Amino acid sequence: MSPIDLFTPMTIRGVEIRNRIWVPPMCQYSIRERDGIPRKWHAVHLGSMAVGGVGLIMVESTAVLPEGRITVHDVGMWNDEQRHAWAEIVDFIVEQGAVAGIQLSHAGRKASVRPDWNYAGAAGPMPESEGGWLPVAPSAIPFDNDSLTPRELDESEIPSIVAAFRAAARRSADAGFSVIEIHAAHGYLLHEFLSPLSNTRTDEYGGSLENRARILLSVVAEVRAEIGEDLAIFVRFSATDWSDGGLTPEDVSTVARWCQEAGSDMADVSSGGNVIGVTIPTGPSYQVAFSEHIKNSANVSTVAVGLIVDPVVANEIVATGQADAVYFGREHMRDPHFTFRAATALGAEMDYWPAQYLRSRPKRIVAGESTKVAF
Repeated sequence: MSPIDLFTPMTIRGVEIRNRIWVPPMCQYSIRERDGIPRKWHAVHLGSMAVGGVGLIMVESTAVLPEGRITVHDVGMWNDEQRHAWAEIVDFIVEQGAVAGIQLSHAGRKASVRPDWNYAGAAGPMPESEGGWLPVAPSAIPFDNDSLTPRELDESEIPSIVAAFRAAARRSADAGFSVIEIHAAHGYLLHEFLSPLSNTRTDEYGGSLENRARILLSVVAEVRAEIGEDLAIFVRFSATDWSDGGLTPEDVSTVARWCQEAGSDMADVSSGGNVIGVTIPTGPSYQVAFSEHIKNSANVSTVAVGLIVDPVVANEIVATGQADAVYFGREHMRDPHFTFRAATALGAEMDYWPAQYLRSRPKRIVAGESTKVAF
């Protein structure tokens, strides 16, 4: 690879990605109309990062069913009106040379809550009087003491949820998305099934790791069957629950390998989110070791995420094989054109600066032993 590994293109199936600097899914809770249809906010929010040179943009957690939303203000992909609105945004992302991906999700027991920054009242469950609903889960175990006790899904209902992921994947492909990410992390429904802390079922969806992974593997297989062989499938995992008796990196490595056999291409490695009261040692790059472990143990491609802010550090992560790409979340919210800044910091030559912005492109001036950047 090039010495500047972060700017080496990557091909996954039929999807060509121009660099390894990617935008992770970041919930915006910005659909005021409560209909799941993205509008101007998402067009500008996502479009500005595409203009900024990023390789892949992963659209935020997008509900496959209305009752699968985290909040009433989430985006969705359960009807054709949503698909049409997404298609217009995807067109712009692709025009700028970036790849458009979408994270499909069902919030499970963490559904029907208020966004903590969007309401005058306290955060917490959204009551039915305000448009909320009773969440569903693998088992009737609430997320915390302030949450509603979810309704345990009947075994006969599970195939319809799998079918909803497949239908949403079809709409996503039709809208132009090249990457479909299945959200099985952060305490949402598929993670709830995976973790023994939230899944105490005694049927074929509970008990052993193979049983707990059954719904996720069905989703991966059905999505692959629906979208064909050219588009890419990612799975987002929480590598650990950070709690005794919960998921471990070894468990997730096994499931990641099973997902690859079922049709996925890459593991997006995060952690936590399924239980409260745990101590998480957050800090710069704190989840990268999980990415490296799963990449090596399961022999799967991974993308690292979690307080990675320095392009030099990120380049080292890719160069040393700890991950194949890096998600920069907060940096892209602070600066949608972060990729340009990273290229300057690393001395990478990019041929995809927008023509409209070329006058602002920094120039590296090498004099003797020193290198300066002229603006």
